Amino acid sequence: MNLSIVILAAGQGTRMKSARPKVLHPLAGRPMLSFVLDAARALEPASLVVVIGHGAEQVRQAAGEGVTCVVQAEQLGTGHAVQQAEAALAGRAEHVLVLYGDTPLIRPETLRQLVAYHQAEGAVATLLTFRPDDPTGYGRIVRDVEGRRLLGIVEEKEATPQQRAIGEVSGGVFCFQDGWLWPNLARLQRHPGGEFYLTDLAALAAGQGEAVAGFPVADPLEVIGLDNRLKLAQAEAEMRRRINERWMQAGVTLIHPDVTYIEAEVEIGADTVIWPHTLLQGRTRIGQGCILGPGAVIRDSTLGDRCRVELSVVEGAIMEEESEIGPFGHLRQGAHLGPGVHLGNFGEVKNSYLGPGVKMGHFSYLGDATVGAGANIGAGTITCNFDGRRKHRTIIGERAFIGSDTMLVAPVEIGAGAKTGAGSVVTHDLPAGAVAYGVPARVKSLPEGEEPEVG
Repeated sequence: MNLSIVILAAGQGTRMKSARPKVLHPLAGRPMLSFVLDAARALEPASLVVVIGHGAEQVRQAAGEGVTCVVQAEQLGTGHAVQQAEAALAGRAEHVLVLYGDTPLIRPETLRQLVAYHQAEGAVATLLTFRPDDPTGYGRIVRDVEGRRLLGIVEEKEATPQQRAIGEVSGGVFCFQDGWLWPNLARLQRHPGGEFYLTDLAALAAGQGEAVAGFPVADPLEVIGLDNRLKLAQAEAEMRRRINERWMQAGVTLIHPDVTYIEAEVEIGADTVIWPHTLLQGRTRIGQGCILGPGAVIRDSTLGDRCRVELSVVEGAIMEEESEIGPFGHLRQGAHLGPGVHLGNFGEVKNSYLGPGVKMGHFSYLGDATVGAGANIGAGTITCNFDGRRKHRTIIGERAFIGSDTMLVAPVEIGAGAKTGAGSVVTHDLPAGAVAYGVPARVKSLPEGEEPEVG
């Protein structure tokens, strides 16, 4: 498309009652502005500009690379906002599409249809319109007596009682002919409140005898402006419905979609089954054939194929194929379960690697540890990794057997195949194959040919 796009994102959003810029309020785990940017980029515009103002640097950072940001220093209305983009956009393309940073539900296919309709009608200005159940708060579409020719848009606070009875309203999104837009922006008149309205261009064009078109949007939710928390919640529900529907169509089973929460950046493999009250957040990647939930929270983590997470929290962690956790387990930042690891109820792992086939049944904590393949971690095992000032590591060798209620006082290394008795407090390294127990633990036996430590 021979198209430039400008996104208006300068407003404060006072009705949000928040210090956060309105367009940065999160929706499905991302700033709402990011969804509008995605829709805009899908049209492959020649130029893309975001008009920023309130919280300018935060919004600029959220807009990311490849986007030109221009500042609207004074908040003088939508017409004035578009004027700020003139130097960056004028003459760059045949048409200019104006979007809003607080309408994250707009779909790329709707925008393509709008631009195609605009071109087919030969209009200098085309806008999205819709008919809400309650038009309160929206600018009304004024047409001629036959209802065909669009004459203008009247904002509700300036509308007559007769105009307020009109059911067709403006969706805010415009497509303009580039050559007509920029000189006519300069002709806008300031309203009593001190602002210049972009919507006044419809009446200006009609007064010039130019064609002005209105394209009805099929789903009014697409153009809902999220200017308060109620609308934000409404958009969240719609976005969650879209995301869940997309994954079900991709081969993921959601047992109860209405109570399954999947954020926008999550990726899920086919044949994964997600049980109710499961929350997948951030940059989470789920493999194929996993079973998640009920009650799983997985955040910024990577799971391989055929993993299982039940009634547990996984955050900033890696689970390799066929590993499992729960119920009531917790993988904290830096936890890494190798293939086939079992972490049972009330187990917690932080900044540790558990090698293939490790079993950690229940009521244990491993922090800053490396555990070799096939080791068994008994109930109540704790790595005492913090001395009050620094963290220290624990190394447990392959096939080691750590008895119940063992305290491993780091830094300490347990050799391959070593065993500790129940209730041991291990303060020194244990050689491979040793058997130790007691408080503090003493080596009671060693592999043949070696002498044990006498307790």
